[in-house]
Amino acid sequence: MKERVDILIKGGMVYDGTGSEPLKADVGIVGDRIGFIDGLRDVKADKIIDAHGLAVSPGFIDTHSHSEFTLVADPRAEGKILQGVTTEINGNCGLSATPLYGEAFEHREEDLRELGISERWSTLDEYFGILAKKRIAINFATLTGHGNIRASVIGYEDRKIGGQDIEKMCALLREALRGGALGLSTGLIYPPGVYSDTEEIIELSKVLSQSHKNPPLPPTFKSPHPPFNKGGLSIYTSHIRSEGKGLLESIEEAIKIGEEARVRVHISHIKTSGEENWHKIDSAISLIEKARQRGIDVTCDRYPYTAASTDLDAMLPSWSYAGGIEEELKRLNSLRVQEKIKKEILREHPDKGYWERVSISSVPSLKNKWMEGKSMAAIAKHEGVEPIDLLFRVLIEERLRVGAIFFSMNEDNLKRFLSLPYTMIGSDSSARCTGGQTHKGKPHPRGFGSFPRFLGRYVRDEGLMTMSEAIHKITMLPAKTFGIVYRGLIREDAFADIVIFDPDKVIDRATFDEPFLKPEGIHYVIVNGLLAVMEGEITGRKSGRILKWGR
Repeated sequence: MKERVDILIKGGMVYDGTGSEPLKADVGIVGDRIGFIDGLRDVKADKIIDAHGLAVSPGFIDTHSHSEFTLVADPRAEGKILQGVTTEINGNCGLSATPLYGEAFEHREEDLRELGISERWSTLDEYFGILAKKRIAINFATLTGHGNIRASVIGYEDRKIGGQDIEKMCALLREALRGGALGLSTGLIYPPGVYSDTEEIIELSKVLSQSHKNPPLPPTFKSPHPPFNKGGLSIYTSHIRSEGKGLLESIEEAIKIGEEARVRVHISHIKTSGEENWHKIDSAISLIEKARQRGIDVTCDRYPYTAASTDLDAMLPSWSYAGGIEEELKRLNSLRVQEKIKKEILREHPDKGYWERVSISSVPSLKNKWMEGKSMAAIAKHEGVEPIDLLFRVLIEERLRVGAIFFSMNEDNLKRFLSLPYTMIGSDSSARCTGGQTHKGKPHPRGFGSFPRFLGRYVRDEGLMTMSEAIHKITMLPAKTFGIVYRGLIREDAFADIVIFDPDKVIDRATFDEPFLKPEGIHYVIVNGLLAVMEGEITGRKSGRILKWGR
């Protein structure tokens, strides 16, 4: 009697995720696992996929996502699935789904209402329960945001904390880690993280090394996780304090936190922002590599674009955020305070051309929808005002809820960062869809294009590395880095998260003008043994799972 499998992938070039050269083989899937990888078996399959001429890879892991709320609003995650992403690491930049208490809970209300989310939660267990009922299309893993923890304990105050407040924060982090969080993230340019000092973050990060042990692995699955010589697989990730003027000092701070707390360090979306800072790349890489030579495990992620995206009010000085949204708006409505802010911004960005490199990506009001996709300089000219005055007006009218894109980076530096063996790919984007609640504005095209762009433009066309090395960077390496077991490899008994793509044709199509265009060359995407994309089209199956640290 013939062996039976659910899906047989025949004749593809199998990239197993380790960085080894590909091997032409058949892959058999039984249930949610990989049953075998070879070319000799005579099996009966419910579904046969002809992969001749195609690459067969582990599902891509997006190491830097922000889908905490968009997946609740719309669990289809089309923008990620169509790229070949089967797993996301969420909770980055100090912002996670939980904990949500006090001012942290109140601060998120407008986000939830805007997305049409009726559910409310405070703990990770409550959030996971809601997410499970939604039946998500991709695997979801999360860090715990320092911003959530701090805001839950003391709100958005600009002050040094210690004593009982630190104990409360540590308790919230322990609770999240017990619930399956992968580690701690900080967003040190955003409130309230911007008000924390290094010592506060070290104290919190020490909780990581005390809480996480090496995860279990099944006996037939060879561990891809070499032991970390500083105390297990704990990880501290950071949107560092500065990516421009204070870049080097900020990298040093992140390394210090890892060294003193005895945890691994991951620098989010590593970059040299602003032309005046492009020359710092050698020094930045040197700091990281010297730390690695000392035994501090430092890694990074990066999206394959030279434009960043965040909230427009990130341009404001940090003191203007103190006290939360209402206090920030009071300051912006004060002419006296406006003048003070103007001086600081114009001192930081004296070049008038700067405003041509900042564009509005999203606003909630119909009144200002016409601004989406246009530069601040163009909008200001249309309105007959100075860009700095437009900044205040738009932020006040939209109650700070303005997304922006900043064209501030250098292509050569991008290529160098992407080429580093310890740099992974992170879209820095939430999961969005081509219609529905998450189809709004003109967001950064990275939400639909990051992984095909990396593989097509930078690996195939630019030749930054071999395809084997590139696939390792988006599969096994992030699985190892973030403590995700049984995934990131094509190996017997691994979960069947698989992408089948054409290495000669894979490329992004999404642009800043049309950010919701699906990529080319991604033919099949399998999540936990079920086809999520078949012949380039979404199937509608939602077989993603909640992934907890080491489980």
